[in-house]
Amino acid sequence: TPPPAFEQLTPRERDVLRESALGLSVKEIGTKLSISENTVKTHRKNVLQKLDLHDVVALTHYAVRHGLVSLA
Repeated sequence: TPPPAFEQLTPRERDVLRESALGLSVKEIGTKLSISENTVKTHRKNVLQKLDLHDVVALTHYAVRHGLVSLA
């Protein structure tokens, strides 16, 4: 079960979290989700802030630890 902080994320922020954790670039995420690179950056910044994380590596660890993505 995702932790309570995850529940604070918007559906689009969750999308950006998952795609970021899978290693996609800002440009790749923007293309995949049909949003601008600036929007991806804004969503990623909001995710990091809401989850009290400091970089994409920590975000990836968070996503794997909580079963939001599988890197296998």
